Amino acid sequence: MYTMATLYTLTSVVLVSFISFVGVLTLVLKRDALNKSVFVLVSLAVGALLGDVFVHIIPEAYEALGDPTLISMLLIGGILIFFVLEKILHWHHHTKEHAEEHPHPVGNMVLMGDGVHNFIDGLIIAASYLVSTEVGMATTIAVILHEIPQEIGNFGVLIHAGYSTTKALWYNFLSALTAVAGAVVALTLGSVTEQFALWLLPLTAGGFIYIALSDLIPELHKDQRVSQGVVQVAAIIIGVLTMTALLALE
Repeated sequence: MYTMATLYTLTSVVLVSFISFVGVLTLVLKRDALNKSVFVLVSLAVGALLGDVFVHIIPEAYEALGDPTLISMLLIGGILIFFVLEKILHWHHHTKEHAEEHPHPVGNMVLMGDGVHNFIDGLIIAASYLVSTEVGMATTIAVILHEIPQEIGNFGVLIHAGYSTTKALWYNFLSALTAVAGAVVALTLGSVTEQFALWLLPLTAGGFIYIALSDLIPELHKDQRVSQGVVQVAAIIIGVLTMTALLALE
């Protein structure tokens, strides 16, 4: 069981790491096409993250831990942890808005912040597989859908910060590889105590809720067109249904 969890985890985190190269799409696609694609991907990510939380992670945590108060506190803890991390590292929007004002420091900050973020993704994916293959696969899909628009944004910030295309792709990939380190840490701790994975589940759920509601949904509100709103709602539903379909693996 543990050997299979290790195999699935390492395969997943390597796949997630290679998502960093998706930033090259900013050089291939026209801006309008890219913006439309990103909004759909962000909507899918919202649905996948929330679906993973409420269909897989929270039910699994309640079944394993059996203490509603503990799980609720860990959920809140997960939300606060991601809030603090975003405050400290200035993830996402603030760095993008000021990229041209402070080129290289912003590029370094983005790489550092993304490295920490991906390390946490590795922890989360490994802990999910230690609980069950189904939870691990659902979490991996949710992470990938969240990573695609984020990596596109990170690549754009690095280009604005003065990095060449080659360096931006390479440094972004090296930053993404911290997911492997996070997975190794989680697998090592998981071999010592299975409780590590179970406690990390509700913390993960809180983090995913924070990302979906604080980071991603505000992005969707930037496009006020009714037609785009319909597309976004449909994509969110598809994301949730994708997570629900994975219950068939149980």
